[in-house]
Amino acid sequence: MPTIHTVTGTCTPEDLGFTLIHEHLTAGFPGWEFDNAGFDRPGEMAQIVDKLKEIKDLGVTSVVDPCPMELGRDPEFTLEAAEKSGVQIIMATGLYNEALGIPPHFRSLDADAIAEVYERELTEGMNRTGIKPGIIKTATGGIPGMTETATDIAPCEETCLRAAARAHKATGAPILCHNDELGPLGRQTLDVFEEEGVDFNSVLIGHACGVGDMRYYFDILERGAWIGFDRFGIETIASDKMRLASLIGLLAVGFDRIMLSHDHVGCWLGRVSDDWQKFMDACPNWSYSHIMKNILPQLSKAGVSEGTIRTMTVDNPRSYFGG
Repeated sequence: MPTIHTVTGTCTPEDLGFTLIHEHLTAGFPGWEFDNAGFDRPGEMAQIVDKLKEIKDLGVTSVVDPCPMELGRDPEFTLEAAEKSGVQIIMATGLYNEALGIPPHFRSLDADAIAEVYERELTEGMNRTGIKPGIIKTATGGIPGMTETATDIAPCEETCLRAAARAHKATGAPILCHNDELGPLGRQTLDVFEEEGVDFNSVLIGHACGVGDMRYYFDILERGAWIGFDRFGIETIASDKMRLASLIGLLAVGFDRIMLSHDHVGCWLGRVSDDWQKFMDACPNWSYSHIMKNILPQLSKAGVSEGTIRTMTVDNPRSYFGG
């Protein structure tokens, strides 16, 4: 049985239980650490622990936090939150997209050099903490609020995809992909991974739920990868009604290689801009608990069986991690 690295130690896929596949405890845009507004660590820790305890009481056992290394990833904060809440948390190595990440240092490196960084984190730990990530994060495409759409993978993003593929093959860690709804590039991402010889059972194409294109879903699922319906509650990108319609339609025709989450950010690092505050204010249901409180009851009401819900929330994460 494969071993999964959580921030509090190792577990097996059988130990994962009900898993939210894409959430964030902390996040900050590159440069946030130079904002003298500071970070109220004790206060933020208290509210994060309360949120995690809430979802634990709702049946959640594990949370995957795929924050890439340059967007405010904080292993020690996450370890403390996991220990205090009792929720298993899996973190990530990896870099974000061209629009908001991949610092110049990494843009100067080739895929093998970046893969070496990923492998070192996966085997030795993040930021010299000894806390090991359990997945590899990749990202392509635009960001919410952009009017232009991404039509192809940027060269530096492709380099990071190839690095992720090589680190995956060296360590066995699965790959979780941010593929933005603005010009979704899941197909092209799989093309790169296919060239690198990646087993698609270890690949999750995230943020698919805002796309609303059945052909896009079929093209990814028919190749054996997973898709994430992992932004429930973010109504500014797509309505939950559309997400539910797409999800129920996929399940009705036999596609269930799907995992659920919110992409919620528990605490922002640095000051939040007015635009981002408006973005969040427009999403009153965006939280770690929205799926359990509101989405699963709606799925049940629509005739989705408890067995199928368990498949998406328990069995699929277990299989994705090699169980």
